[in-house]
Amino acid sequence: MRFLRGFALYCAGGMSYGLIETAWRGSTHISMFFVGGLCFLVIGMLDEFEYKPCLMLQMPICAALITSVELCSGLFINMALGLNVWDYSQLPLNLLGQICLPFSVLWLALSLPAIYLDDTLRHFLFGQPMKRLHVFPRLPSRHALNAVTAVKQKSAG
Repeated sequence: MRFLRGFALYCAGGMSYGLIETAWRGSTHISMFFVGGLCFLVIGMLDEFEYKPCLMLQMPICAALITSVELCSGLFINMALGLNVWDYSQLPLNLLGQICLPFSVLWLALSLPAIYLDDTLRHFLFGQPMKRLHVFPRLPSRHALNAVTAVKQKSAG
């Protein structure tokens, strides 16, 4: 069952990215289905850890992970196989024409809807509870602060 869930999310991510790229560039390549699906799985897996980072931390982590997947897939798809699906060599701050800062910023922006889409799909397709996503890091509760204060007072007196 876990494999089927992952496969469904992979396909949803691959199709979603294909649609985004078609809207952006006017076309896409079949390899982008596989890369998009992998990125979507990675984004979803980040949200499954016991410690759930706030969105302000989760989004840059997702952007870095997507950029890493993009570099690895670009080295294989574009350079090793010679398919030349994309080429960022004309864009500023690029690495081997496979990744660049402007697209990393775009991945940062796209990570937010991807995080919400993953949670929504997991809820409606698999019955998992919707996660409460926090934009900023949560402050310690009043109870935790009182406990820290009590420990400090005990050690001081």
